[in-house]
Amino acid sequence: MQVALIGATGFVGAAVLKELLQRGHQVVALVRDPAKLAAEPGLKVVQADVLDAQQVQQAVAGSDAVLSAYNAGWTNPNIYEDFLRGSRAIVQGVKAAGVARYLVVGGAGSLYVSPGVQLVDTPEFPAFIKPGASAARDMYTELQKESALDWTLLSPAVGFHGGSDAQSRGRTGQYRTGQDAPLMQADGQPGDISAQDLAVALVDALEQHLHSKQRFTVAY
Repeated sequence: MQVALIGATGFVGAAVLKELLQRGHQVVALVRDPAKLAAEPGLKVVQADVLDAQQVQQAVAGSDAVLSAYNAGWTNPNIYEDFLRGSRAIVQGVKAAGVARYLVVGGAGSLYVSPGVQLVDTPEFPAFIKPGASAARDMYTELQKESALDWTLLSPAVGFHGGSDAQSRGRTGQYRTGQDAPLMQADGQPGDISAQDLAVALVDALEQHLHSKQRFTVAY
């Protein structure tokens, strides 16, 4: 397929880019700074600001699908506003380009830990990531009302982060899937997954057309 990828230079996006190229897809990567991506066979780098829906539209036009690993930056003091602004511009641009299939990496904060209670609203949720997690939750709420797109949202495992032990596993190609509740380990601890296997799950969903108009989550 020809796949437009947003966030290709980030922690998750870089893994998704590698997975897509390994599987032989043609990738159009939307980036602010093209110098951050080295030339590779099958990769076209397009300079675009994802906060601008028109730039998104022009860059993704002609693609079979758009994958987004957009993040406004965890250290950004305006992460909540910028994340939602960017997410809305991406959706607007994708729709205007006439691309129906849209897969997005969300957060774990919108997973339900008990009936009616999302992880981001629990007392023990880390305060420093709550603004970004709340934005990702609100983005998912908006996406659920989206009728024009054939969307899929992937929530990582609760234990997923750059410094977690699971990252040392790299790409195993193995994962479990869930839907709206966190996947737990046998000892009751939150599940985890490497960025590479998160990418495997996302590209599997793309290729096999899984989880249409649904959210899913993955963990080992």
